[in-house]
Amino acid sequence: MIKLFEPHISNEELKSVTSVLKSKFWASGSGINNVKKFENKFCNYTKSKQCIAVNSGSAALHLALSLFNVRNKEVIVPSLTFVSSVSSIVHNGGKPVFVEINSSNLCIDLHDLERKISKKTAAIIYVDFAGMPSNISEIRKIAQKNHIPVIEDAAHSAGATYNGGKIGQHHDAVCFSFHPVKNLAMPTGGAICLNGKNSTNQTKLLRSLRWCGISDRIGYNYDVKSLGWNYYMNEISAAVGLVQLKKLDKINKIRKNIAKRYSKEIEIENKMVFSKDCSYHFYWIRVKNRNKFIKKMLENGIETGIHYKPVHKMSYFQNGIKLPITEKIGDEIVTIPTHPNLSKTNIDKIVNTINKLHKKYGI
Repeated sequence: MIKLFEPHISNEELKSVTSVLKSKFWASGSGINNVKKFENKFCNYTKSKQCIAVNSGSAALHLALSLFNVRNKEVIVPSLTFVSSVSSIVHNGGKPVFVEINSSNLCIDLHDLERKISKKTAAIIYVDFAGMPSNISEIRKIAQKNHIPVIEDAAHSAGATYNGGKIGQHHDAVCFSFHPVKNLAMPTGGAICLNGKNSTNQTKLLRSLRWCGISDRIGYNYDVKSLGWNYYMNEISAAVGLVQLKKLDKINKIRKNIAKRYSKEIEIENKMVFSKDCSYHFYWIRVKNRNKFIKKMLENGIETGIHYKPVHKMSYFQNGIKLPITEKIGDEIVTIPTHPNLSKTNIDKIVNTINKLHKKYGI
């Protein structure tokens, strides 16, 4: 079976985990040792001002949005995303305002973004869908014109670039996921990169909030000034992340080469475009009969996925809004493997199977 996602590991990751296990120092809420090393190296890698390691991309989004006063206010967000992008708004007391996506790259639609901004808008969250950077320059212009902070959901785009700079350095807060299926994989992990004028103070606050609000710790004495969460990263994840970070660009280059083949050789019209800036966490195509397509791919030993069901169609978030482009794409999108463990034979099989199904069934 050709898996949709699969982490790329070597003996170096195994050695790093064994070293942590043998040390018997597996975690610290204060974020020292491997966690601190990872924060520093990821901060240098992204060229961001500050970096805070946490235990998931969901935690990163929740904490990042807590920096901005969104309670009883609106936060603009695309609906074609993982639910954490939206639930972070609700957890912070805000109201999600769903916007359309651009049908060519499935990133946020700038025209609908501008239309949805109101006096109640407190923040913008947008997603680098499948690792494709959005139009950052235009988003910044819109946000600055309206004095609105921006949170970039970069869960798919570790190692992606925009205008020559790594994703992580362009906005007030940029949130990463290091879930085991992601380009930079850990057992569990995430990070927030901060770049605003107040990033130093924000970092101090978030370090406290990720560890149940604990602050001003001296020895065994500490205080709690704000309600926090249990969101800190563990030492095993950080050790794996340090190894993964060293080879992230190499791994992403493999993903890009796979995506380049897909963009040239897959005969379906509606498919992901190729860009040297994209990290290609996955590659998407759009098909007419998705259930049949997924079934036939599985019969041929190829696992595919759906990323994602539009959040505004889910029971908890339904509010009567209509997003025709998002809904149409949400019914057609299929994701195919791009992980770096794929062999040339695997890639040949994926391309040939898709093209055969397209010709035979008109999928």
